[in-house]
Amino acid sequence: MSAEFGAVVLGTPDPPALAAFYRALLGWETVGEEAADWVRLRDPARERPGLSFQLEPAFAPPAWPARPGAPRMLLHLDLLVDDLGAEVDRAVRLGATVEAHQPQDGVRVLRDPHGHVFCLFLPGW
Repeated sequence: MSAEFGAVVLGTPDPPALAAFYRALLGWETVGEEAADWVRLRDPARERPGLSFQLEPAFAPPAWPARPGAPRMLLHLDLLVDDLGAEVDRAVRLGATVEAHQPQDGVRVLRDPHGHVFCLFLPGW
């Protein structure tokens, strides 16, 4: 069997709380039992890839944009939307914050409630 992409895992001091944010944002569902140290979400239409959350009590949000001496971002999520303004507003209502630095049109950089950077973007970006 060749390797197949299965999931992205985000570290967080509160996996159930961060999973609740992304469950509401993406419309995904929890797989199995939620635990204090691990939660896995998936699209209701397919099993994989998924998005999981693991307990990392010492998690430190990355700097955006990157700067010397600050925690570095290893990855970010890109989420495709059809109405950028409406989806930014909805993400903010769910607990996200909009970053001051916005590098391009058609994309908005936000942070989830625990400080992970993610982007909402329109098709073609």
